Amino acid sequence: MQNPMPLYVNYKDIAYLKQFLTPHARVQGKRRTKVPAFQQRKIDEAIKRARFMALLPYVAE
Repeated sequence: MQNPMPLYVNYKDIAYLKQFLTPHARVQGKRRTKVPAFQQRKIDEAIKRARFMALLPYVAE
C-alpha cells in the first residue's frame, strides 16, 4: 500500500479502494493503512459511495 496518495479519491477507482478493505470487506483503520486522518476520511467517503453505487460489496462472500 505504498502507492502515492492522490489529491482526489475517486469512488470509481475500485482497485485503489480495495487496498483499504479487509478480506471481509471492512474498512481498515488509519493506523494499519498509514494514511493521514484527512485522507482516511476521503477514502471512507469514497468507499461508502462505491458501496451505494454497487461497485463494492457491503459484506464479503
